[in-house]
Amino acid sequence: MNALESRTMRKVTWRLVPFLMACYFIAYLDRVNVAFAGPSMMEDLGLTAAAFGGAAGIFFIAYFFFEVPSNLALNKFGARVWISRIMVTWGVISGAQAFVTGEVSFYVIRLLLGIAEAGFFPGIIFYMTLWFPAAYRARIIGLFMFAIPVSTVIGSPISGFILDLHGALGLQGWQWIFLIEALPAIIMAVGVLVYLTNRPAEADWLTDEEKTWLQGRLDDERKTREAHFKKDWFRSAFNMRVMALGLVYMATNIPQYGLSFFLPQIIKEFGVSDIKAGFIATLPYLAGGLGMIIWSRNSDRTGERVWHCIIPFIAMIIGLGAAALADSLLLKMALLCVAAWGFFSVLPVFWSLPTSFLSGAGAAAGIAAVNSIGNLGGYIGPQIFGLLKTTTQTDSAGLAFLAAVAAAGGLLVWLLGHNPDLENPDGRRG
Repeated sequence: MNALESRTMRKVTWRLVPFLMACYFIAYLDRVNVAFAGPSMMEDLGLTAAAFGGAAGIFFIAYFFFEVPSNLALNKFGARVWISRIMVTWGVISGAQAFVTGEVSFYVIRLLLGIAEAGFFPGIIFYMTLWFPAAYRARIIGLFMFAIPVSTVIGSPISGFILDLHGALGLQGWQWIFLIEALPAIIMAVGVLVYLTNRPAEADWLTDEEKTWLQGRLDDERKTREAHFKKDWFRSAFNMRVMALGLVYMATNIPQYGLSFFLPQIIKEFGVSDIKAGFIATLPYLAGGLGMIIWSRNSDRTGERVWHCIIPFIAMIIGLGAAALADSLLLKMALLCVAAWGFFSVLPVFWSLPTSFLSGAGAAAGIAAVNSIGNLGGYIGPQIFGLLKTTTQTDSAGLAFLAAVAAAGGLLVWLLGHNPDLENPDGRRG
């Protein structure tokens, strides 16, 4: 790496990644705070575990239908304007969850929240392809997605403390969670308009030499990708490789969301308080966060992608499968930490795969299609886990189901690994 490359990428990383992490931290907190509101919310509104899981997951049904249109709009209007729009609307609707009165209104608000937030995550992944060459993407996406475990590590105890506001101004603790945690999204939307730069050519914080080098490197990679895979946005979105990668992503999201929405309830069944449950729930996310950073860097260093996806799936299978049989809180949480390492370690490496062969409007649509299909797992996971928990009155069947899904995901990655189009940044097979 020469001095120009090192200087340019250091500037771009420090300029964009911390800010995007903060945005995703807020987005993920607003997405999963329903898990911490869940136990008291279910009691106050008379919701069953199945009804709660269905309402929590229906968010992703809306996501499925609105991801591709949203990402195409981002490509047309620019990340700065479109991401700001997303954050304002999801902040308002997330806060509105405080005023649901039963199962129907809860379903409606969660559906609207999915429409509002659609396009945020794939939009950021697409945005990163406009700034980071392929050899940097796994580690950069790993840093960005580190906001997921951080949001839980920080957000879990905060949500536990907010629950203690029960009765303040006549509101329940779960209502305060939604109201307080919605405000940062609305505030950050203004920051997006002021701070983000759409493309390298507009970056007045880079020198002309740095802009020329970065844009030239990105253009060369784009031409290489288009020589092997040049399709319009419609054919990219419905390409079979894109569909298959969407199924892999679904196999990561079903276990992750199936567990995360019910983790506080699993912990509280061992007789701990809201605040203690909030702290204990951070442990799997600490393990996952460390794995995400270290594993993605190792993937970029070695240039290997496929086994860096398969091994985390194996960790999910072992952790979830054994946790289904564990009967003590200490053992169950230790095993769930193994599973969480798998959930989060696979994500940044996985997202380097579709960006290795998609570009332009095709990348915007293809990345959104992968995310749309995959995020159906956010509906399926909580829904089936909730149904199994309601039926069996235990979490064992649900955890076993999540382990089986992880096994299917690992097998599909292995099959895709024999596809010569899933290449490393330097052109070697993964």
